Amino acid sequence: MRVVTTAQTPELDVQPTPLALLLLGREADPKSERGVECPGDLPSPSDPDLVARARAAKEKLGDKVFVLGHHYQRDEVIQFADVTGDSFKLARDAAARPEAEYIVFCGVHFMAESADILTSDDQKVVLPDLAAGCSMADMATAEQVAECWDVLTEAGIAEQVVPVSYMNSSADIKAFTGKHGGTICTSSNAKRALEWAFQQGEKVLFLPDQHLGRNTAVRDMGMSLDDCVVYNPHKPNGGLTAEELRAAKMILWRGHCSVHGRFNLDSVNDVRERIPGVNVLVHPECKHEVVAAADYVGSTEYIIKALEAAPAGSKWAIGTELNLVRRLANRFAPEDKEIVFLDKTVCFCSTMNRIDLPHLVWALESLAEGNLVNRIEVDKETEAFAKLALERMLALP
Repeated sequence: MRVVTTAQTPELDVQPTPLALLLLGREADPKSERGVECPGDLPSPSDPDLVARARAAKEKLGDKVFVLGHHYQRDEVIQFADVTGDSFKLARDAAARPEAEYIVFCGVHFMAESADILTSDDQKVVLPDLAAGCSMADMATAEQVAECWDVLTEAGIAEQVVPVSYMNSSADIKAFTGKHGGTICTSSNAKRALEWAFQQGEKVLFLPDQHLGRNTAVRDMGMSLDDCVVYNPHKPNGGLTAEELRAAKMILWRGHCSVHGRFNLDSVNDVRERIPGVNVLVHPECKHEVVAAADYVGSTEYIIKALEAAPAGSKWAIGTELNLVRRLANRFAPEDKEIVFLDKTVCFCSTMNRIDLPHLVWALESLAEGNLVNRIEVDKETEAFAKLALERMLALP
């Protein structure tokens, strides 16, 4: 072995920042979506008995456990889900199973929080890996949103503003929304939520995904891009003047989905050139330029239903998470439907993919042995206001 030496440099007394420790998985932020690594020993991912172990643990638990699998999960995890769906559908499914003592949510942190809010106090929600967060939800913290409200108050418009928060937000943000007279929305009912909000006030603060807010306001409700401003929590006063805030109808939080935000206009143009006659179908979390260039736009459930109804021989380029696109491509291949990922670059949701088979086996086996692990529990005050916001959404016409 050859050893290469270099000139010595003086040691610097550099302390890692809390954010650096958090990203390295060595620290926890209780007000963040991200968590820490699981305690205990995980099974080896190369263990050939993982599938059998998961089945055995699930069978031992019986009706005491209910496993939820989000559409973006790996196939190795989805095979053990009792139900699959988007985040809100899964949370409601959990609430409809009061006999299940344990709700194992194969998704991300904010989804497990929503399940805890909607289920009974007797039910315990488990997230197999506490590090399965959501980068979008992380982009709006309770402190930042409270500061934003102060800015709106100083501009003299807070009383005119109704907060509308996307389901992809933390329990703290949902609670803020409920406390300030707002509602939650999904990608399916965002238009209805905004219509309701504008009946309550003159302006909307849309959290935390700027793209869903902008696309819904402009594409679905006929507003202009000039009606929208973007509030950047990392700049003084959100990077906006009081005049800009007063003139805006939609105050969009500067947040985005790291997966859907990757698609761009070049992706659309390239796939149309490569596959003549292709239908471009994208999620409304994509950038406005992508949504404007697409043939169809809709939620995850909309995407699935559109492909179910598509004629044989049709060609589709899908702009959403790759696990789902690949699963749909395999499902509809026998029907001669060509389904491709919109971008050439492989793009999984990295945090959603933290829930792998070893973590699921560890969680199920722990529960089967009587050990409650990785419980997600929302405090009562936060739960009360968050539930109020969710109930307003459920009451939308």
